Amino acid sequence: MIAEGTDIRPGQPDWWLLAITALLVSLGLLMVFSASGVAAERIQADPHYFFKRQLLFASLGLALMGAAAVLPRSLLYRLPYPALGLALILLLATLSPLGVRVKGAQRWLDLGLFRLQAMEFVKIALVFYLAYFMSAKQDIVKSFGKGVIPPFFVTALICVLLLRQPDFGGAALMVLLLFFMCLVGGTRLLYLLLSAALACGGAYWLITQEEYRIRRLLSFRDPFAYASDEGYHLVQSFLAFGSGGLSGQGLGASQMKLFHLPEAHTDFIMAVMAEEAGFIGISLVFLLLAAFFWRGLRVALRQEALRDRFLAFGVLLIPALSCVLNMAVVTGVVPPKGIPMPFISYGGSSLLASFLCVGLLLNISRSGGRHG
Repeated sequence: MIAEGTDIRPGQPDWWLLAITALLVSLGLLMVFSASGVAAERIQADPHYFFKRQLLFASLGLALMGAAAVLPRSLLYRLPYPALGLALILLLATLSPLGVRVKGAQRWLDLGLFRLQAMEFVKIALVFYLAYFMSAKQDIVKSFGKGVIPPFFVTALICVLLLRQPDFGGAALMVLLLFFMCLVGGTRLLYLLLSAALACGGAYWLITQEEYRIRRLLSFRDPFAYASDEGYHLVQSFLAFGSGGLSGQGLGASQMKLFHLPEAHTDFIMAVMAEEAGFIGISLVFLLLAAFFWRGLRVALRQEALRDRFLAFGVLLIPALSCVLNMAVVTGVVPPKGIPMPFISYGGSSLLASFLCVGLLLNISRSGGRHG
């Protein structure tokens, strides 16, 4: 897919990564335009309300990506602890009277122009910290006391604050970030397997403590038995995928977005895409996402400095995990959680954070050099 002559040159960002990002964002804007009109007309009396806001977020995201791409690396690497401190402050602020409660969860801060979902940026702060720790502590990373407890404690603190919102899906995503960063960072596999077993046990205990989580789990196992309540989203998502067929119903022709599929322009936008573009269209989107992740992984693997390599891997892992979890939710592989599709779902915080991740990858890619 990528020609041999397109290797990243020293001092030059990965232009292929930038081009793929532009295509994904353009596709996202097109899908938000198509999927959000009915909801926007009902909520805001303006069928283009969500599209115009997403276009504004994309413009702000471009500026944020550009700044991250050219920021001196020495300045970036002073950020782990300040970024981590700011992340914890944001999470605490969401739990204070400054936080905004929506649908039973207090996950947002009202900034006037838009509502900030702190978790989207906490992920990046955690990656900054873990990349620093794994690179600077290579001599002790295999020890339990000094190499395992500090990153696990920091991640656990973040997870506790997220669960207070509550945001079970966000906490699970943080645990996955920790697991994969520790895996590439050199943590002993025995410690990771034991911690994974404990995490699964803790997740099961948390699910059994809340009735609504138990209902979600039951509806996930048999959504059609709960099609009128907890299983409604998933059933409508299945219907959208099924009605798309091979080539889809055509752009704008989705029936599920007509008040049948809630969150059609946010968490379940890929179901609308499957209905309108069909198997062929959504497969092309998957190929585009695969190309994005391959270019990002290529950037990480080309780095000689461990910190560059770990940071590139971590900021790529953020959209990669979100992408996998979002598709797992809309296809019924995992229970429903509020995980947006990077670059495509409507949402200012998610789009800005995704742009920031790309900007950091572009920054690191400038030191990739030629390696054949």
